[in-house]
Amino acid sequence: MENLSSSVNPFLFSNPFRLSKSADGLTLFKSILIANRGEIALRIVRACKEMGIRSVAVHSEADFESLHVQYADADICIGSARSSESYLHIPSIISAAEIADVAAIHPGYGFLAENARFAEICRSCNIAFIGPSVEAIQLAGNKIEARKVMRDHGIRVVPGSDGILSNPDEALDVAHEMGFPVIIKAALGGGGRGMRVAHNDASLVNAFATAQSEAEAAFGDKSVYLEKFIDNGRHIEFQVLGDLHGNLVHLGERECTVQRRYQKLMEESPSTALDPKLRKAMGRTAIEAARAVKYDNAGTIEFLLDEHGKFYFLEMNSRIQVEHPVTETVTGIDIVKEQIRLAAGEKLGFTQRDVSINGWSIECRVFAEDPDNGFSPCPGQITQFNVPGGPGIRVDTHICEGYTVPSYYDPMLAKVIAWGRDRDEALRRAKRAMEEMVIEGVRNTVPLTLRILQDRRFQESEINTSWVEDSLLAKRSSRRT
Repeated sequence: MENLSSSVNPFLFSNPFRLSKSADGLTLFKSILIANRGEIALRIVRACKEMGIRSVAVHSEADFESLHVQYADADICIGSARSSESYLHIPSIISAAEIADVAAIHPGYGFLAENARFAEICRSCNIAFIGPSVEAIQLAGNKIEARKVMRDHGIRVVPGSDGILSNPDEALDVAHEMGFPVIIKAALGGGGRGMRVAHNDASLVNAFATAQSEAEAAFGDKSVYLEKFIDNGRHIEFQVLGDLHGNLVHLGERECTVQRRYQKLMEESPSTALDPKLRKAMGRTAIEAARAVKYDNAGTIEFLLDEHGKFYFLEMNSRIQVEHPVTETVTGIDIVKEQIRLAAGEKLGFTQRDVSINGWSIECRVFAEDPDNGFSPCPGQITQFNVPGGPGIRVDTHICEGYTVPSYYDPMLAKVIAWGRDRDEALRRAKRAMEEMVIEGVRNTVPLTLRILQDRRFQESEINTSWVEDSLLAKRSSRRT
């Protein structure tokens, strides 16, 4: 592997985007810089290797020994451990891209993946951004504007405020008009930050202040709005792919209902909540939503499904999702490779009729967190690590024995994806895999995942977005007290 940290390479852009032809005649980038870390960075490295593309990893001082750095063709240190001085520091990443003379940058998810300014800077430097257009990122990133566009195109959105709420009194007026419960949401960003449910006036006033504070800390903008909180709702999202020629397809749905504080714990595809008629309607709406913002590359349309079978547009994620392996497993489509091809200007190589769902897939996320101590992060050294395997099991991870989990980043350690011919087989394989998984040295969520898999309500799909906190975790907490 080549270390380029001290290399000097001038701004060589005589061949914008520096494209080449692959063995099968497709137009590809010659080299890609991966502006991320952890398992998604390693996932992109692997896709590049299979496509014959040179991969360049960037890393902070804390990630020098990370697997994505070891397996990439070249690496560049871009700063100290703090994300603001490395993975979020745009000048350092652009400088690294220029030093390495790469054709494109893949942002992965998180960090700068949905930063429109970063995407614009990349393209102004003749470096392709592997993601959607700047305009699509801007629109998808502003939930209020996205809701307006969807309403203008006849797509049903969750009832809520028409715009940003400047004070609690405005929020109270909207809540009284709609009725409680309601949810305050950050206008920008995602990941469950800046979101609070309120069931009465007093809790709404408190939730408003908390949501604003969280939004400002996480996204640098305290703007919030209000939506009606739908009890017994289920979180269903559709993966979409679009090319630069106006072609769009969806790759079916993912059920993301098992959450804690709006952070997903498990995902599966397909969903038990959808029959063929509803699946077709939601898929068609997902394409309409993507077309409304002229979307290209990989993205996700998120819906909330109520207990009566009515679905509402929630938001759009203009990036690859953490849970993309669930869709890859049941469709056989490599979404990361498709992202690269689409960003290089290739047309989609298939139509909606070509997309089929084969079997069932369940993804379990594993975090270095202590569920018995408020899910507090647990950094430290991995002293023992056993990766599960066997038929139908895929593990996406960046950790290994001896790896030190840093305290600076998201505590996700691995994703275990189980495939089966039906949901029952996928569940059994997921349970077996989690029983095989051994992570010593840091407390983690493997035991919690096993509890979810073994719970009758999950097995029979009697769940909603509040189930983990209101039932599973609440029940355990009452036993301890």
